[in-house]
Amino acid sequence: MSKAQIDVIQGDITRVPADAIVNAANSALAMGGGVCGAIFRAAGVAELNAACRAIGECATGHAVITPAFGIKTAQFIVHAVGPIYAEYVPEKAAAVLRGAYASALEVAAENGCRSIAFPAISTGIYGYPLREACAEAVSVCAVEAPRHNLAVKLVAFDDTTANALREAVARLS
Repeated sequence: MSKAQIDVIQGDITRVPADAIVNAANSALAMGGGVCGAIFRAAGVAELNAACRAIGECATGHAVITPAFGIKTAQFIVHAVGPIYAEYVPEKAAAVLRGAYASALEVAAENGCRSIAFPAISTGIYGYPLREACAEAVSVCAVEAPRHNLAVKLVAFDDTTANALREAVARLS
């Protein structure tokens, strides 16, 4: 098995070139704030809302896919639902978060993607501790991305998240 290609990028995920970008979604697949709101606005709120309504819901720890609509740097948006940290014991939260990343990778590969860009799922309003969430993300991507022949871009909006992701990637070596 080949080694995972995992890059950390600081910037706007809606402008990162990748076959699929990941939305840190809620289970209702409704427009939210943060990364989710930015992705809806960039894709086109009406189009993305209609596509998400057609799907219905997505269980926590899983992912679904829609077209990227107005986002020109991607073909698809993978909507991955991470855990609300306070609703789980830490071990279960980690398992659910890992499931969201693994499901996103699988859905992207099933749709012919070769690259995927992730935000730090569940670290915003969902309250997952940043360093722990980044470690789980990198761990799952290191194992699962090569199995699906996917290059991974971990995208951070701010310095703090970028540094936590870089530290997690450095621990792989």
